[in-house]
Amino acid sequence: MKILMLDTVTFGEDISLEKFKDFGEVVTYSNSTHEEAVARVREHKPDVIITNKVVIDKDVFEAGADIKMVAEAATGYNNIDTGYAKEHGIRVSNVAGYSTQSVIQHTFALLFYVYEKMRAYDDYVKSGEYAKSVCFTHLTPVFNELSGKTWGIVGLGNIGRGVAKIAQDFDCKVLYYSASGHRQDVPYECVTLDELLNKSDIISIHAPLNDKTKNLFNYENICKMKREAVLLNLGRGPVVNDADLARALKENIIAAAALDVVETEPIAKDNPLLGIIDSNKLIITPHIAWATYEARTRLMDIVYENIRSFVNGEAKNVVV
Repeated sequence: MKILMLDTVTFGEDISLEKFKDFGEVVTYSNSTHEEAVARVREHKPDVIITNKVVIDKDVFEAGADIKMVAEAATGYNNIDTGYAKEHGIRVSNVAGYSTQSVIQHTFALLFYVYEKMRAYDDYVKSGEYAKSVCFTHLTPVFNELSGKTWGIVGLGNIGRGVAKIAQDFDCKVLYYSASGHRQDVPYECVTLDELLNKSDIISIHAPLNDKTKNLFNYENICKMKREAVLLNLGRGPVVNDADLARALKENIIAAAALDVVETEPIAKDNPLLGIIDSNKLIITPHIAWATYEARTRLMDIVYENIRSFVNGEAKNVVV
């Protein structure tokens, strides 16, 4: 069996891929454009393709007559033409649940960075001002406790529920909004979007991107939030309108935002969010919430098991 990995850069150089040689020859590329993917499939004639973000469409499939499986190294698989795969008996598998704890952890890392004004206090000490002070402490800018605050969640899947549990541990009241209209059997109040916007001190987004969530946080809706509110996006970038958020932050409509995802990734050079230099008001991380070492190790372990199950005639994490 021959395995072709098209974008190993997305797994990280610290993650060993040696075990995939158990199945036979492994050919790896750090990254592949669509044209390169077609050419590499044509050249190597793989039985299995492993991809994270490279699009596997009809052109790629038709370049390799020996393709028997596409192993998606992610949860989402909209980069794969599953209709073609199904029609031609090609298995498609994905990986779910590998990064839940990683994203939950990053949610709180982002929150505390802006909520406790960490950048301002670190700058104060490292600038030398603290060494000149006559007082043992420094009380500006003001920051607040989470206890007693209201935390609103958009997207109450495994990650959203994990965030909700920890928020409750901090003595927050948890509300959630269901874009699909589905109410879950959870000890949290389901509210309308307007209620969530009006009542929440912190709003965290953990929702998938679809017609109901795209551009959900536009200027009009952001203006319904509390002026002291913090917005966190750890779901999908286009759930928040970047230009509208930038405008709202510049106008002090809300206190701060912390993002791990943006509308276009990598971030566009002309994204207006890049004009907000004050990281006490805005912090952006480059889509890393999922990517702790442990999560990436689990990811590739599950991809390995998906291929092993295919080789053994079993069905595991099968999409098609």
